[in-house]
Amino acid sequence: MSYIILKHIHLTCIVLTFILFTIRGFWMLSESGLLQKKWVKIAPHIIDTTLLVSAIALAITLQISPLEQTWLLAKIIGLLVYIVLGTIALKRGKTKPIRLTAFILALLTFGYIVKVALSKSVF
Repeated sequence: MSYIILKHIHLTCIVLTFILFTIRGFWMLSESGLLQKKWVKIAPHIIDTTLLVSAIALAITLQISPLEQTWLLAKIIGLLVYIVLGTIALKRGKTKPIRLTAFILALLTFGYIVKVALSKSVF
């Protein structure tokens, strides 16, 4: 698969992930029953898996390694933090204030990951 196709798949998944996570966060805050819809539980997994596969394919295509590129390692660590915070925000947070805090921190972490990707700099 060509670089440009992989990049477009990756960027599309980034946008879809952000939009869907944000919507799910607002549904969580408003205690909407929409969070229980089957497609809402399945779609993020499909999008995020495609996002991860495209990221790995891009790294292989560009022959870059997180062990050599600190910005790529920062993105991976940021992704792990984002996943933990997202899980707390949407599922595991015991109270609404905890969920809201985790939601905001997850969005900030997402922003950090995007900043690192665009600047190729950790800071």
